[in-house]
Amino acid sequence: MKKSKDISSNIYSKSCSISRRDFLKKQGQAAIFAAAAAKAGIIFPRETFSSQVPYIAVAKGGPVEATRAAVEILGGMEAFVKSGQKVVIKPNMSFAHPPERATNTHPDVIRTLSEMCIDAGASSVMVLDNPLQGAELCIERSGIEEACRNVPRTSVRTMSSRRFFDKVSLDQGQSFKETDVMRDVLEADVLIASPVAKSHSATGVSLSMKGMMGLIRDRGIMHRRFNLSSAIVDLCTFLKADLAVIDATRVLASHGPFGPGEIIKADRVIASADMVAADAMTIDMFPWYGRDIMPRNVAHVLEAHERGLGRMDLENLIVKTVAA
Repeated sequence: MKKSKDISSNIYSKSCSISRRDFLKKQGQAAIFAAAAAKAGIIFPRETFSSQVPYIAVAKGGPVEATRAAVEILGGMEAFVKSGQKVVIKPNMSFAHPPERATNTHPDVIRTLSEMCIDAGASSVMVLDNPLQGAELCIERSGIEEACRNVPRTSVRTMSSRRFFDKVSLDQGQSFKETDVMRDVLEADVLIASPVAKSHSATGVSLSMKGMMGLIRDRGIMHRRFNLSSAIVDLCTFLKADLAVIDATRVLASHGPFGPGEIIKADRVIASADMVAADAMTIDMFPWYGRDIMPRNVAHVLEAHERGLGRMDLENLIVKTVAA
């Protein structure tokens, strides 16, 4: 594993429908067990996982080929999306920047995921974000709406008005206890996180877990009232993606989330059914602010692992890498 250095003081501290929320509640005992095991240093054996389907997939290539290959390694989109289901894809679409700025998810990644969902039988696909800049400009300049224009039963929308959100309780939250979530997310059967890999001035990195903040109405309260890293974990106890597909075709390795900063042309896509593992793998693969860090050096990833939301112990997970 890589050795780490202090790149940010914030780093070194220390699903989606109502029916999915009910499911997550039932996982409470399993989460408690996993958290206790992690704190006790218990290592889960490799035999726990199927030798046929790896825990994490890494595909090398362009955004279309690598996205498709990464999901196929995990069993294909049919392993996550069933016929007739409603799907929400959460990209980074918050900035009115073109793809080469690496602040938004590459449009070809989102188009490919949308096509795969429709091919798997999805009744609809909604690509959703609550942008930080003007909604129309974000949709246009990100290229995501244009890329998805001809994908059947697929729409690209940004939402910020109160009428599009419903208040929910974060029953497993430790400090952040309630928030307003997009109604379309609450009604979806499947949630796919598809962020771009980028740095972040407040949390060190912004990947699939932090990206869930774009599905709530008031993300500012997470900065103002709570410890941001812990609030992200609290939010992800409810908004827990069924699949994380991280666009690392271009990595914004410094001065994120807005940039401009150092951009690494990595030509990688990382995928896992475990958001924490996908984020951990991405952190481990690239330098951030010119330095190598380990997943445990990112506060919200460490806390999510300790609380049983997912796994960052990459050395014990089966990872498959392919050239697309």
